[in-house]
Amino acid sequence: MKMLAIFAAIIAVLVAAMVVRARHIGAKAPSSGMPAPDFTLNSQDGKSLSLRDLRGKWVVLYFYPKDFTSGCTVEARNFQRDLSQFELTNAVILGVSGQDENSHQKFCAKEGLHFKLLADTNYQVSSAYDSLLNLGIGKLSARHTFLIDPDGVVRKNYLNVNAGQHSAEVLNDLAQLQPRSAPAKN
Repeated sequence: MKMLAIFAAIIAVLVAAMVVRARHIGAKAPSSGMPAPDFTLNSQDGKSLSLRDLRGKWVVLYFYPKDFTSGCTVEARNFQRDLSQFELTNAVILGVSGQDENSHQKFCAKEGLHFKLLADTNYQVSSAYDSLLNLGIGKLSARHTFLIDPDGVVRKNYLNVNAGQHSAEVLNDLAQLQPRSAPAKN
């Protein structure tokens, strides 16, 4: 019994060390003013979607670790809560994680999500956006967001995200970045 407790403690320490040592792998995150790396991924409906197909719209490209986890669920619910406000600003929300289309479909159904979740099962897009965590025993998408303008240029990146406040933060920044309409002339 004592050996089992010691073994469990050693395993716990090793897992904790791997989590602490989690590191980003991939290219440098695109910063403001840089072209957003193009990609094509499948969404929860099994259809492919390319970033270039969304030219003319603002894109909120948010990476998240995993479907059905607490922080990711809060973040997704808040984006859904604010979806109509994003749509009024000509913005599309895209969530990206390493789960497959089936997992995303179930997550959307359970949480009532009406925006696209993209399956980055080989983590190539997460890597291109420097949004990949290597935990040693596996990989996850990091909780990062990129606000991309209608010309495909990154206008803001968020590399330190608070899942509970993030949607409102992005919506506020989007309002600040968009050109103001000129007052109507009489």
